[in-house]
Amino acid sequence: MNQKVVLITGCSSGIGLALAIRIAKDEKKRFMNHGTMRNLSKGQHLVKEAGRTLGRTLVIKQLDVCDEQSIKACVSALCGLPEHQMDILSNNAGVDLIGPIECQSIDEMKAVMDTNFFGLVRLLKEVLPDMKKRKEGHIVVISSVMGIQGILFNDIYAASKMEGFCESLAVQALRFNLNSFFIEPGPVITEFEHKVYEDGLKTDLSKADKVTADMFTNIYLNYKQIFETLGQTLEDVATHLNAIVQILTCFTVFG
Repeated sequence: MNQKVVLITGCSSGIGLALAIRIAKDEKKRFMNHGTMRNLSKGQHLVKEAGRTLGRTLVIKQLDVCDEQSIKACVSALCGLPEHQMDILSNNAGVDLIGPIECQSIDEMKAVMDTNFFGLVRLLKEVLPDMKKRKEGHIVVISSVMGIQGILFNDIYAASKMEGFCESLAVQALRFNLNSFFIEPGPVITEFEHKVYEDGLKTDLSKADKVTADMFTNIYLNYKQIFETLGQTLEDVATHLNAIVQILTCFTVFG
């Protein structure tokens, strides 16, 4: 059986890292997994966790979802030959922004949308035409439950979570025999979440009124203890990641 070519974005930490490792360690070695990240200097965790799979069922590549040329270069390296077509795209790259919107600049908001929404769009523009032509391929988007229900002071992040876009895409994908999966996990305790909280502590609240500033400082930021008590760990998510791998395996074997 030929190995299926997988491209995963956002593999420096969190769910992207965990999913890359799960697929690379598939016991039957059914996947050649390309774990990508914007900054390769942050790939030490992936290298450590990969172990003996590195160079065998996992390779690490640079890819910035905000840079069309970076995407083209990475995809071209994977798909330069007919037998190396992209079989599975899994988009995990993402950034967050918390706080009152009157304290956030339009440029900061655009940066979130550029990564979380347009990052996926850029990837799809590059890989979707070939998948449609072959009528074969799988698209896995790791989003967030906030795509369904927003949370206080996560306005821009919730808006970037692609719910309607992916539902619309799924209808088109079916017409071309493509399989699309839209995953919306709840809160997961990762380095991503810790960094968001630390950035929140540095928020300049000078443009916020007293009530809003108090809500953010004394209510929202105090959710940290509750979040760490109730949030999922990556170990908790492992079961769901295994389910994703099994689904992909079924479709690649029988689809």
